[in-house]
Amino acid sequence: EVQLQASGGGLVQAGGSLRLSCATSGFTFGADGDYVVGWFRQAPGKGREGVSCIKPKDGSTYYEDSVKGRFTVSSDSAKKMVYLQMNNLKLEDTARYFCAADGPARVGKMYCATPEFFDDWGQGTLVTVSS
Repeated sequence: EVQLQASGGGLVQAGGSLRLSCATSGFTFGADGDYVVGWFRQAPGKGREGVSCIKPKDGSTYYEDSVKGRFTVSSDSAKKMVYLQMNNLKLEDTARYFCAADGPARVGKMYCATPEFFDDWGQGTLVTVSS
């Protein structure tokens, strides 16, 4: 059974940083795995949108345009963890952030931006950016 758990959210001032973590289990991670792990967010009253994703096997990544240069996704195969380092946070980054997994899959804009392609989801973690 694939399981994911996001953590690390909190309240931060605009311009600040947070690092989200996603603990994973139940699928082959890293060099022998074909899974993609994505980060999605959902702001109040809005739909879920893809933020970033990574394929730990080859390190390929995707970033949504509004977070490019500010967010960095990474993975640790030994710990089966995926991270999202968020710098220079803006008010519009306020949302509940989720990690999700799907495989076999490859990183691509359309795939990583579409929540419906991901089968397994963790509970989200809330990020609130204040002015």
